[in-house]
Amino acid sequence: MRRLTKFYFALTLLLLPSSIIPLIFLGSAIAQDSSLQEPSQPDSNVTTQPDVTPDVAKYLNNAGKEPKLPPKILTRLLQQRIKYVFVIFNENHSFDNEYGTLPGINGLYSDGQKPRSPAKTPGFTQTYTDVNGMTIKVQPFRIGPEQNATVVDSVDHSHTGLANKLHVVNGKPQMDQFANDEYTRFASKGGAANIAEGKQFARLVMSHVDCDTIPFFWKWASRFTVFDNIFATEDTPSTPNAVAMLAGQSGETQWVKHDSSGQSYTVGSHTGTTQGVPLVNDPQPFYGSQFDTTTDNKQPAGTREYYGDDNIASNLTFASLPLTFQGRKIQAVLAGNKNPLFDLPDIQQDIPYIQKLRTEPVNWRWYQEGYDLEPTDTNGVASHNAYVTHHNGAQYFGYIANTPKVSENLRGLGDFFTDIAKDKLPKGGVFYIRGGYTNQQGLKPPITNPKTPADEIAAINAAKLGDDDHPGYTDRQISEAMAARTINAIASNPKLWQQSAIIITYDESDGFYDHVPPRILSYGPDGLPLSRGVRVPLILISPYARTHAVSHVEGDHNSVIETINTIFGLPPLASLPDEAQALAAGNSPQFNKFGPPGFEQKYLGPRDINSPITDSLLSGFDPKRLLGISPPLPASFATIPDNVVNTLPHYGGQGCRAIGITPEDKRQGIVNKVPKGFNPLPSTYPAAN
Repeated sequence: MRRLTKFYFALTLLLLPSSIIPLIFLGSAIAQDSSLQEPSQPDSNVTTQPDVTPDVAKYLNNAGKEPKLPPKILTRLLQQRIKYVFVIFNENHSFDNEYGTLPGINGLYSDGQKPRSPAKTPGFTQTYTDVNGMTIKVQPFRIGPEQNATVVDSVDHSHTGLANKLHVVNGKPQMDQFANDEYTRFASKGGAANIAEGKQFARLVMSHVDCDTIPFFWKWASRFTVFDNIFATEDTPSTPNAVAMLAGQSGETQWVKHDSSGQSYTVGSHTGTTQGVPLVNDPQPFYGSQFDTTTDNKQPAGTREYYGDDNIASNLTFASLPLTFQGRKIQAVLAGNKNPLFDLPDIQQDIPYIQKLRTEPVNWRWYQEGYDLEPTDTNGVASHNAYVTHHNGAQYFGYIANTPKVSENLRGLGDFFTDIAKDKLPKGGVFYIRGGYTNQQGLKPPITNPKTPADEIAAINAAKLGDDDHPGYTDRQISEAMAARTINAIASNPKLWQQSAIIITYDESDGFYDHVPPRILSYGPDGLPLSRGVRVPLILISPYARTHAVSHVEGDHNSVIETINTIFGLPPLASLPDEAQALAAGNSPQFNKFGPPGFEQKYLGPRDINSPITDSLLSGFDPKRLLGISPPLPASFATIPDNVVNTLPHYGGQGCRAIGITPEDKRQGIVNKVPKGFNPLPSTYPAAN
């Protein structure tokens, strides 16, 4: 007991200025304390993955034998160690779709500790009634090199489609209508082609991949910490969740303060009404649209994006991280906004509140492919051909897009690599990295099935060159190559690597099957579930991350925000006056009526304050590494050689063998049954339907 007391007394010294108590001295002293080696209270939310490979074993600290540090001490350590947070923000895959057979996680065939039968796995067996009145059964199945699994088509991830798939009964999603939704949306149109397409999509939505298809992602998940209980913030497609990555919501507080209707505009020949809040579809941002009359510092528009007069979002005016990032300079920075009455109405109390806190400003940038001049452009002119405008969550906020000192942080993907190479990255901060419709490495999808017809190969090469992992236009290995290029760039700079945390995560599920029911936290003005959406992947990579670990903490994009708040000492968005008032006002009969009888709208806004339903990602950091008792993980542990990155298929299509992981289904001897005649490209290559 005395040793344990001395241990925690020593840890409290971390709360003193680091100039008084050097961290190295403290770590050395604590290393001699046996209470650290066998703590009485390890973090119950973290477990160690099975089947430790030799490359991992030498860095492994057993999660069950490490202390759960007091929050203040953990915060102090992180603030001393981590100066850079990088968020590789990918697109559209459910957790089960990519990691459902990763050993040690709550997946398709196991709870992470022991096998689980299909009967106890929500939605494992799905059915639909075909046009002949036959009941068709579909279960999860693995696709791989034989199916050219790096390229698949996008399934239904519309707001209404996702609500259908969740199938909420008495407040709990049944997760059993994924196949039915896919079949019905096509077959209901009638005709043999539509029926055939619906049949294929009903299969595709239940498919999943493993390390033969995405070996880099699995390698990072094995070497570092993977989170298996993180969900999309909103039960919607991409745009609302891109916004939620910055704000923890898609406009709920703006809805509470005003209403859900949009605004009408007539500009030249264009007349339309913007889509109101909360956003539930994929409209284009107001700034950069045909209704935006600004001439200076005008935001770009992607050339491949749909800019119909009915597909423009209302200007977003609620708080986000780029607001709190301004810290003690917020009033001076926002004084440069070009239209305060339009852009700043819902943060009038937040601005002086943040100013009064006097926090240090946090550098940040949102790097997204195609935003400005890219290496793939010609003649020195930015084409924006690769730019997926509706994925740029930052561009939707007027106080970002229309304030020059803030909008200068929006840049292209090529700028990220240039900034790293020329050491022009700001000294510390938060940096978001997003791909787009093409890739800058000149890669083409690997064709791993030698029997693939030439016309199908041509269709794949024409449609799947993107690198943000969106099934509609990307290849999975091109996407993981972009992630590897990003991580390699960070790791190539020793000073940068030593102070970094890298988060790989996704906006939403694309509508692919996942068996874990999300909590239903809110309902939108249409009466459909608004939050949360389907579970998504998240991996934490850092010199101070746990190795070969799984964190089971529950959360969504608010968990990323909460982690950033902790590292940089920022106030939670939910604590800001305007947001706090809206959150309180939302739990009222006026808004509760949109949910089922008795439902309370407690979460119409951000929820980045630690709670049982929204935890941070801090459990992914290793206490011994933070304390200096175990050495930081070397950069080589995260890097993948460039020749491997740029050679497709990765590891010759034998990724599992190359990285030494046996997927859970193979560990259990489960026979994989790919449906006869399955086509992973029902829309891209309908000839195979």
